Amino acid sequence: MRTPFDCMDPAEGARVAWVCGLLQTGDSFYPTGSYAHSFGLEGLVHEGVVRDRETLRQFLRLAVVPALQRTELPLAAHAWHAFAAADWKRMGELCVLSSALKAPRESRHASENIGRQRAELVASLRADPLAREYLRRAREGNWPFAGVVSAALEGRVIGAPLEAVLAGIYYSAVASLLAAAMKLLRLGQNGTHSLLTEILAQAPEVITAATAIPLDEIGWFNPWLDIAAARHESADARMFIS
Repeated sequence: MRTPFDCMDPAEGARVAWVCGLLQTGDSFYPTGSYAHSFGLEGLVHEGVVRDRETLRQFLRLAVVPALQRTELPLAAHAWHAFAAADWKRMGELCVLSSALKAPRESRHASENIGRQRAELVASLRADPLAREYLRRAREGNWPFAGVVSAALEGRVIGAPLEAVLAGIYYSAVASLLAAAMKLLRLGQNGTHSLLTEILAQAPEVITAATAIPLDEIGWFNPWLDIAAARHESADARMFIS
């Protein structure tokens, strides 16, 4: 018996497959451990810098989005191209650079743990040779794992285009911070999603700018966030890993 899917164009079927793959990897149900972290936000709340919806909005606009544009998204873009070319020397450089750009110890460890878990999930769930080779080389070369590098690996394995991979990283970063903010501040779901909608509207411009950043210009310095994250490591009580 024929089904409606028998008439689907192969290209359309491939697109459905990678869209579903990105939805899976970006969901809080996907076991990467990322939702256990506030990525410095809880430290800023403790310091009184982020204390309500408006200061959270400024944090997203002035700290989160520029950091995504200048660091995480360009790193992922370069990794996506390096995976395509099997440029393992460049992959090692990107992993080291990603770690070096994170000054607070917990931020580095968070990226390493998330990156390792994501890469191992790709290798086990999809039995992909590219993922297995990356894991082998990373362990032999003692490369620090990186969340965005593993996200680029996931994108390559499921066949997602670069823009879609970067959009997934952008969404996951902002959404996870806002999910944490709802537990740390007096924010309702509607107000939080209005902020999410506002920040997501910037995604096309941010992603376009990020893909144009050369390797030697990747970086974003924000001592405000780094200091708060570092202080949060030794806080007496906390809800998230910094």
